[in-house]
Amino acid sequence: MSTDFLQACAQALGPDGRIAQALPGFLERAGQQQLAAAIAEAIETQGSLIAEAGTGIGKTFAYLVPALLQHHKVLISTGTKNLQDQLFRKDLPTVLKALGTGQSVANLKGRANYVCRYHLRQNLAQGEFVAREEITQLRRIERFAAVSDDGERSQALGIAEDASAWSKAVSTRENCLGQDCPDHGNCFVIRARQRAQQADVVVVNHHLFCADLALRDEGIAEFLPQTQVLIFDEAHQLPEIASQFFGSSLSLRQLLEFCRDIRRLGVAEARGLADWVSLVGQLELGLREIRLQAGPPGKPDADRLRHNDGLAAALRGWLDALEDCSTCLNQVSELSKDLGKLALRAGEIRVWVTRWLAELEDPGQSERILWADIRSNGLTLHATPLSIAEPFRKHREARPRSWIFLSATLTMAGRFEHFQQSLGLDDVPCEMAPSPFDFEAQGRLLVLDQLGDPNQSGFSSRLVAQIWPLVQANHGRCFVLCTSLRQVDEVADAFQGRLASEPSMSLLVQGSMSRHELLDRFRQADAPILVGSASFWEGVDVPGQQLSMVVIAKLPFAPPDDPVVKARSLAIKRQGGEPFSQYQLPLAALSLKQGVGRLVRTEHDHGLIVIGDARISGKSYGRLLLRSLPPFARLDDSASALAYLESVNR
Repeated sequence: MSTDFLQACAQALGPDGRIAQALPGFLERAGQQQLAAAIAEAIETQGSLIAEAGTGIGKTFAYLVPALLQHHKVLISTGTKNLQDQLFRKDLPTVLKALGTGQSVANLKGRANYVCRYHLRQNLAQGEFVAREEITQLRRIERFAAVSDDGERSQALGIAEDASAWSKAVSTRENCLGQDCPDHGNCFVIRARQRAQQADVVVVNHHLFCADLALRDEGIAEFLPQTQVLIFDEAHQLPEIASQFFGSSLSLRQLLEFCRDIRRLGVAEARGLADWVSLVGQLELGLREIRLQAGPPGKPDADRLRHNDGLAAALRGWLDALEDCSTCLNQVSELSKDLGKLALRAGEIRVWVTRWLAELEDPGQSERILWADIRSNGLTLHATPLSIAEPFRKHREARPRSWIFLSATLTMAGRFEHFQQSLGLDDVPCEMAPSPFDFEAQGRLLVLDQLGDPNQSGFSSRLVAQIWPLVQANHGRCFVLCTSLRQVDEVADAFQGRLASEPSMSLLVQGSMSRHELLDRFRQADAPILVGSASFWEGVDVPGQQLSMVVIAKLPFAPPDDPVVKARSLAIKRQGGEPFSQYQLPLAALSLKQGVGRLVRTEHDHGLIVIGDARISGKSYGRLLLRSLPPFARLDDSASALAYLESVNR
């Protein structure tokens, strides 16, 4: 490895380096230097690297400095679109300016994040709206598209990113007309992809990266540029996201949108050539029957679905109705590009449902996990790969380049095996860069071991009763992290009766408003308590004393009857392995580390972690979980925790 390159990286991140000169208050960190050196070696040798970067180490600068100084073409993939935007709009420009390397950069998201001029215009003209507010929203989107350089959804001020109108203002892979579109030359998606192809540094997210890999598997031209370096930030999310894209799914919502497109386009462009209203009516009636036969909400696996004769019959009946509709679509497919696309979609849907039914009824040697996600008002059929290790390994080996995987949570008790095996990375070297924080001084850990089985009735009430004096002493400023939405409701209900005695406290509950609004209110409130589930365990940053207590209600084990967990556990068992220690426990350890990681975000933070699940101290595997956490000083009882909080708040 070139010592000049290594020295340049070290100097840039040193106490008198370019980063320090550009950022007042920047401190040299030994762990950051260690991580940057390992990344620099991987980049220069076209090698790969897995690295766990402790909280506060500054991993973003640790990978940006060597990536930019080497002047290779780089693709950086992030776990979320929020992190992607922060990297593109804040961190990357800062480091580029400090280093003065002059690379061009591009930010690329999936097509649903960009206005489609054609579909926006068509839907405005045809005027089929679910609610009056959609018209107002679409007009706002139209005005935004007229002046925007990139048409990017998150930049449309005054229009919520989850507004229903967006479905009528963007395209999908199924309905995009491609080169046949009259707006192809002025397409926001095409322009974004062109910028990405030409840029030196491209920022994407894991969903888009995995979608690109899946398209390559299908023999469809990829849309991400070929690069010499791939960097995955928040890499712990990759296995789950890759499973979604190497698998496939089909929802009733998608099928209802398909039906609406048939009715809209059939009447507009092929009126009188078929009874479109009747054909679509039969399809929609069949979809209602499918949902009815699916049964109550839940996530049934293939075994349960195989015994649901009513669902199978409803799916076959719907396929018959689809066949009638498909015949009519094929007859008019040449009248317009839109109708031609619809005919193709009908064929693809028919093939998907037919294959799903065939594998369900005769699984044979299928490597796909078939299951359904049944909601009160919806249904999604899934086909999830049993393992993504082989397809991911195939893509990594297809072309020599650097693959770098980074996260604060990749290990259980210091071991990387679970992450390596999940993505077929057994041959990739691993590095641990420790956090600069003094966790033993900055935080305390209390385990409540008298609450009983967390799966038994009344646990949430007992938990709240036990932590209430601590919450009072801390003046709220607390997250209570749950493992299910049902537990969120139970904990919130238990808090409600106590808030009358503490009028200054505000209770913020997941589901009552958007995640963004909840966090904004938490940051601004005098004494907030936030009760949340999965989406608050990670990707949430509230530094300082505003969040100085985190309660983990229950250890975050995946439900044993979850279809994917169950199928993968059975596969490990068939191979002679032990599913709990090899799969379920590492998953819980990574989630637990993420949740606990919400507490200490800077060198000046102090606070208390409370774990309400006594299994972490009473079960043998609890030692592994505790060894996976930051080394907070352990407290013996609630009285000690109360004294600690009072001292911190003084």
